[in-house]
Amino acid sequence: MTAADAAIRVDAVSKRFGRTLALDAVSFTVPRSGIFALLGPNGAGKTTLMHILCTILRPDSGSAEIAGFDVVRQPLAARSRLGIVFQEPSLDDRLTVLENLNLHGLVFGVPRRLRRQRIEEMLDLVELTDWADKTARTLSSGMKRRLEIARALVHDSEIMLLDEPTAGLDAQTRQRIWAYVRRLQGERQLTVLVTTHYIEEVETCDRVCIIDSGKVLAMDTPDALKRAHGQQLLRVTPRTPADRAEILESSTDRLAYDRGAEIVLKSDDSFVETFLGQFGTRISSLSIEVPSLETVFLSLTGRELRDRGAGVRERTLAFGRRGGEHTR
Repeated sequence: MTAADAAIRVDAVSKRFGRTLALDAVSFTVPRSGIFALLGPNGAGKTTLMHILCTILRPDSGSAEIAGFDVVRQPLAARSRLGIVFQEPSLDDRLTVLENLNLHGLVFGVPRRLRRQRIEEMLDLVELTDWADKTARTLSSGMKRRLEIARALVHDSEIMLLDEPTAGLDAQTRQRIWAYVRRLQGERQLTVLVTTHYIEEVETCDRVCIIDSGKVLAMDTPDALKRAHGQQLLRVTPRTPADRAEILESSTDRLAYDRGAEIVLKSDDSFVETFLGQFGTRISSLSIEVPSLETVFLSLTGRELRDRGAGVRERTLAFGRRGGEHTR
């Protein structure tokens, strides 16, 4: 890929907070006009990387470029190419919807006539025209997210950074937000870099980078990742505690994870036949899960892709920096 084809370049970027290595020589390139996903659990380093790309943090080593501009040596030029939706809310809730958008346009120097046009277009797109004169604090969580997406595109952004844009939202709102993002991406030929832990959102991205403990583990299209690293799973519910104990004892090397009532085992077609021959009458339910991005993550890291609450390390880091520069 030539420099002209790359919207984002990350080359051997490392970042440490005290004894915690948040990013460990991370490298990847995001081509223009596509949707690229960073997939990883809480503490993987996703938000730290996002903060480096949007010039909030400086890497300890390595380099990163936005549309050909170095984020350390040319931060203003890099930032002017970005539309950003942070993981944490960043609206001024004392201002109206219209005022939030207008202020953003003023900060980025958008001429008055174009600013007015863009604001009208964005409000219409995210279905907030009727709320233009309402203060941001009166909006629901989903409406605030839609406003943040609209705000990110009032200026001439070429690249959109979305850090967990749908976290905590209901499924219907998540679908609507992704519909807006994909429509915008198509109309403006935007490059979108998104972090998420919702598997169904990642499945339709052009490329996926799986990151854990600050390291890139794999990167490819969703289908290619599933072919290379996917794992078939066998989900079983034993009839009795005794059946459960025996299944666990006999399948130690196959255990993917134990969910209490349900046991999930790494599987293949021959194992299913053997398992049913041994335990077929001692289970109340059984299902087979074909390779998915979640099983890819399990295969690469040995654990489930589930976003959990911040651990002690992350809470300490977030508290110490007063601004959420945690190692998500």
